[in-house]
Amino acid sequence: MNVGCAILACTLFAGASWGSKAGLSLKPPCRPGFSQNFYTVIVPRLVLHGQNILKVKFEDCQHSREVGFVSSEPNFGVRPDGTVYAEQEFSNLSEPVQFMVTARELFDPHIWETTVKLAPPGHAHTLPLTKVGIEEMLSRVWDSQPRVIKFARKHQRSSYANGLRRQKRDWVIPPINVPENSRGPFPHMLVRIRSDQDKDVGIRYSITGAGADQPPSGIYNIDPISGNMFVTQPLDREERASFHLRAHAVDMNGNQVENPIDLYIYVIDMNDNRPEFKNQVYNGSVAEGSKPGSSVMQVTASDSDDSTTANGMVRYRILSQTPHSPIPNMFTINSETGDIVTVAAGLDREKVSQYTIIVQATDMEGNLNFGLSNTATALISITDINDNPPELTVRTFSGEVPENKVNVVVANLTVVDRDQPHSPNWNAVYRIVSGDPSGHFTIRTNPVTNEGMLTVIKPVDFEMNRAFMLTVVVSNQAHLASGIQSSLQSTAGVTISVQDVNEPPVFPVNPKMIRFEEGVPAGTTLTVFSAQDPDHFVHQIVRYSKLSDPANWLKINRTNGHITTMALLDRESMYVKNNVYEATFLAFDNGSPQASGTGTLQIYLNDVNDNPPVLIPQEAQVCQRARSNSRINITASDADSDPNVGPFGFDLPSFPPSVRHNWTISRLSGDHAQLRLRIPYLEAGVYEIPITVSDSGNPQLSNRSMIRIKVCPCDNNGDCSATGAVAAAGLGTGAIIAILMCIIVLLSMVLLFVVWMKRREKEKQAKPLLIDPEDDVRDNILKYDEEGGGEEDQDYDLSQLQQPESLDHIISKPTGVRRVDERPVIPESQYPVRPSLPHPGDIGDFIHDGLRAADNDPTAPPYDSLLVFDYEGNGSTAGSVSSLNSTSSGDQDYDYLNDWGPRFKKLADLYGGGDDD
Repeated sequence: MNVGCAILACTLFAGASWGSKAGLSLKPPCRPGFSQNFYTVIVPRLVLHGQNILKVKFEDCQHSREVGFVSSEPNFGVRPDGTVYAEQEFSNLSEPVQFMVTARELFDPHIWETTVKLAPPGHAHTLPLTKVGIEEMLSRVWDSQPRVIKFARKHQRSSYANGLRRQKRDWVIPPINVPENSRGPFPHMLVRIRSDQDKDVGIRYSITGAGADQPPSGIYNIDPISGNMFVTQPLDREERASFHLRAHAVDMNGNQVENPIDLYIYVIDMNDNRPEFKNQVYNGSVAEGSKPGSSVMQVTASDSDDSTTANGMVRYRILSQTPHSPIPNMFTINSETGDIVTVAAGLDREKVSQYTIIVQATDMEGNLNFGLSNTATALISITDINDNPPELTVRTFSGEVPENKVNVVVANLTVVDRDQPHSPNWNAVYRIVSGDPSGHFTIRTNPVTNEGMLTVIKPVDFEMNRAFMLTVVVSNQAHLASGIQSSLQSTAGVTISVQDVNEPPVFPVNPKMIRFEEGVPAGTTLTVFSAQDPDHFVHQIVRYSKLSDPANWLKINRTNGHITTMALLDRESMYVKNNVYEATFLAFDNGSPQASGTGTLQIYLNDVNDNPPVLIPQEAQVCQRARSNSRINITASDADSDPNVGPFGFDLPSFPPSVRHNWTISRLSGDHAQLRLRIPYLEAGVYEIPITVSDSGNPQLSNRSMIRIKVCPCDNNGDCSATGAVAAAGLGTGAIIAILMCIIVLLSMVLLFVVWMKRREKEKQAKPLLIDPEDDVRDNILKYDEEGGGEEDQDYDLSQLQQPESLDHIISKPTGVRRVDERPVIPESQYPVRPSLPHPGDIGDFIHDGLRAADNDPTAPPYDSLLVFDYEGNGSTAGSVSSLNSTSSGDQDYDYLNDWGPRFKKLADLYGGGDDD
C-alpha cells in the first residue's frame, strides 16, 4: 500500500510541478479549487505547537470573496490563508499522518477538498517519474490501490503521551485513485472493506453517497458479505472529478457494528479532450505601416482536461499566412497567451487589405507527438492611414461663366487618392489660394466622386473682369500621416473666362427721393430719373415707361426720363404713406435679348394748410334744464400736420342771435372745447348749433360746422326720459295719434280678410257637387311650366289608336257590381293590337266599340276619368275624322247620351233637357 501511495504521490506531485511551472506564463480559464488534489510534505519528527507546515493554494477566481478552510484532523489546523499548522506539539512523529482539508466560500454551498499527507523523514518512499507511457503509469496507479481497508477498533484511542503513536482507527483513509476512460474489465475491484469483528459475528457491508445509492447511482457497489468494493463503468473526469462515499458495517439484525468510514475517490485525468477555440473565425485589425511588435488581436482556446496538468495546458502556433506579401511571416503568436503581433514592417493597405492566418492550438504544452490539436482562422484587416496625398489629374483646368450668374458650376476638378474611399483619409478639401480676392468663387466637394465643383457664389462683371486665374490646392479631411509629404500634384491652376451678356439698365440712385410741397400743379417737372446701361462696350438706346403709379399723378418722358406731374399732389391722399408717395418706373434697352431694370421714385410731400378743421361729434343731447352735467365736449381734428393744426379756436357766430343767447362755448385745451346752456331752461326739441373752428396754420383756415343737439327733459339722474326723447325727436301728439290710427286700420283689414277666407271655405263645403268655373278644367288651358320639344318629338305609344280586330272578349264580360273608387284586383283586359296597315273600317265605329268596351270593363278607371285613346300625329295609320261634323242649326237632341252608359250620365243630365224643363 505504501508503494502505491508513493507512486500516486509522485505522479500527482510531478503533475503539480508541471502545472506550477507552466502556470507562471499560461493563463488558462479560471476554475475555482485547490491547485493540487494531493499534498505530500516531509516534516521533522519534532513539530512545535503553532508551527507552520505547508500552505495549500486555493484559487477562488474572485478575490473579493472570503474562503474558509477546515481540517479533518483535530491535531492540525488551517489558517485563513491556507497555511496548515500544528495545534499541539509532537515530540516524536514516527508514522505518516493523512487528513482532508475542505474549502468553502461564504454563501456558496459548493465545497472543495484536497488530501494532505505528512510523512517523517525516511518514511515516504517516492519513486522517480520515468519515461513510461501515460497508460502504463495510470495502470500502475490503478493496480497499486490499497487492497484492504479496516474499520478501527472502538476501544483504541489516540495517545500522544511520550511521543506520537498513531493507532489504525485514527488514520485518515488514503484516497482511492481511479483513472478515467478505463477499458475495464468491469466491474473492477477497487478495495476491500473489512471489520475485525467479522470473525465473531456475521457482518454485512454497504456504501452510501453520490455514485453509490445517490445520483449518479450505480457507479460503485460493494459485496455485502466479502466487503469487496467495485467500480462498474468507465469514469469521466470532466463530468465528475471526485466522489465521497461512506462505508458501513452492520450485523445480521441491522445493528451498527462499526462507525462509518469516509472513502474519497479521485478520478485521474487523461488527455481525452482537444482544445476548443471560442470562435472558429476571429477578426482583428492593425494599421498599415505599423512597427514590428504592434498588437493585432488575441485568440483563445480552452481544454476541458485538467488545467493543472499537461493535459489541459494549451500552446498556440501559426500554421499559415495568406497572402505571403511582402514576406510569408508578417505575424507571430505568443504560444501561451494567444496574442498575435506583427514581426515585420511593410504593411500596406493599398497592396494587401486583409491577411488570413490559420492558428493551431495544441495541449500537452504544445507537444505535437502526444498532444491533441485544433485550428481556427484569424482574419486581420489592414486599416487605412492617410499615407497617400490627393493628386489632381491635370495641372491646369479651365471653364467659363456668364456674367451676373450665381450658383453655377464653372469647372469640375478631378482628383486621385489611393486611400480608403469615403473616409477622412480620402475625402478631398479644396481651397483657392490666389486669384480671387473678392471671393467670387468657392469649391464644393462632390461626396460621391470626390471631385471639386468650382462654383460662382458672387456675380462677376464682364466689364470689370474678363477672366480669372485661380490657384487651387487640394488636401484631405485628415492630416497626412507622420513622415508623409504633400505631392506637387496637389496644386493646380484654373482659368475662368467671363462671358458678356446684355445687362439691364441700372438707375444710379435707387430708390431716389425728392421733396416737394403738396399742391404742385399739373405739368410741373419734378426731376430727371434716368438709368445707365452697364454694357459700356456696346452702344444701346435706353427708353423709359411707367410701371406703377397708384394715384396716376406722374408721367415720364420716354427718351430722357423727365418726370412731370399730371395732377395735383395731395399729401392727405390715401396713396401717401408717412408723407411719402412712391412710383416705379421701367428702363429698357434695345439689345438682344432686350433687358430692363426698375427704379423707384419716392416723393416726400411737405404739408401746406389746405384742409380746414372739423368738429366731432356731429350729434349730442342735453337736458332742457341747465345742470352741472349738461355740457357737451367737442373735439376738433385737421387732416394737415404740424404746424397747420392746433391749437384750434372755437367760437359761436353772432347770427342768429339765439345761438349766443342760449349757448356758450369755452376751450378746454388745444383740441377740445365745451358747449353748454347759457340759460337755465330750454324747450325740448332738436337744435342745430353752428360753431366756427379755426386752425393755427399760415394762412389760417376756419370752418363753420353744425352740431345737432337734442334737448330733452331728464330724470333725477340726468338722463333723458323716454317721453322726452320722443319729444326731442320732433314728434308731437298729433303725429303719435296718426301713427296709432294707421296701425288700427291695418289690423282691421287683416281681420276682414281672415273672415272672408273662412266664409268662402264654408261655401265650398256646403256645395261640394258644384264646380267653380275657375276650377273647371274643361275648355281651359293648363300651364305646367314645362315646355317639351314638340308633339312629334315625344315618344308616345300610338298603338292605342290602332283599330282592334275584335272587342268581343271585352264586351262579353259580365257587368256585375263593382266599386269605382279603387282599382279592381282582377287582371286588366288585353286589347288586340291593330295591324300596321290601315283598316278599311270607319274610325267612328272603332270609337264606339272602344266606348262600349270601356263601359263594361271592370278594370277601367273610375267614372269622370279621362279616357286617353291615343294621339293621332303625322303618319298615323288611323283615318281622318274630319268627316265627323256637327250642325249648329236647330235644336240638337242629346237624349242618345242616356244610352252611352253610366260614364256619360252626368253629361246627359246637363244637356238632355228632360221633363223638368
